[in-house]
Amino acid sequence: MPIPPSAGDRATPVAAILLILSTGVIFSFLDTSAKYLVTGGMNAPFVAWTRFAVHLVLVLVLFRAWANPAMFKVTSLPLQIVRGGFLFGSTFFNFAALKTLQLGETVAIFFFAPMVITALAGPLLGEWAGWRRWLAVGIGFVGMLVITRPGLRAFEIGHLYAVGAMLSYCFYVIMTRRMSATESAESMIFYSALAPVILMSPSVPIYGSMPPDTLSWIVLLSLGFYGAFGHWLLIRAYRVATTSALAPYPYLQMVWMVALGYVIFGQFPDGGTIVGALIIVSSGLYIVHRERQLHLAARSVPNAENAQLAKRL
Repeated sequence: MPIPPSAGDRATPVAAILLILSTGVIFSFLDTSAKYLVTGGMNAPFVAWTRFAVHLVLVLVLFRAWANPAMFKVTSLPLQIVRGGFLFGSTFFNFAALKTLQLGETVAIFFFAPMVITALAGPLLGEWAGWRRWLAVGIGFVGMLVITRPGLRAFEIGHLYAVGAMLSYCFYVIMTRRMSATESAESMIFYSALAPVILMSPSVPIYGSMPPDTLSWIVLLSLGFYGAFGHWLLIRAYRVATTSALAPYPYLQMVWMVALGYVIFGQFPDGGTIVGALIIVSSGLYIVHRERQLHLAARSVPNAENAQLAKRL
């Protein structure tokens, strides 16, 4: 007899929805602040380093590191460093892309990440997708091509940076999935901030620059707050609801990014960017829908072979 969906499957708590929506707003503030700084002449590597340095200080204080030795215990320090490097790469490439691209463009390309993760999860994690999800990945890639339009308009180095940010984030998520079984949440949060600070400290004398005014100082220091607070909200949201239940809501960040881009910088995405974003979001939402169906099917099908067969469809 099929198992009926649980309450968690039927409805997503309002608190979790509000937390994930707030996360999108905070991360939109992060990107908007970074764009303000890099378009004002500050170097992206230094801006990214400062974001993690402030983040690290906040993590040490909020987690009371002096009384929480679990933060420092790791199973594999090299993997923690590599994971932190991917997170820094995502941040640095994103900040570099924001120097020339609109906020709406960068976030639209970033939304292709769930599709890339779906593709990489097979060879790297053994989580193979079926043909329907692969088709959605392909359609999402078409959407990214619609946004970048290679060969149809002037080449933008910012598009390469945006793709680099998206790919770095994908590998960061893949490593997080793999390491979550052996590493504590506290240690992963701590080392994801510590590794970028240490790895990029030698570049500070080269790329470091003093903010030109008080407002720029405030905006620069706020980056670490937005990053730390945004990740804290994200953790709280996923404690209240499942990943699949919350998966559609981050796409609303596109609204906040476009609105901030228009209000702060007077920029609005062109038709190609809007169409490409809609294609990517539609493909991503289909993948979310398909994985939710498979989750419910796996709970109702006791036969393991039938469950594995369903995943390949």
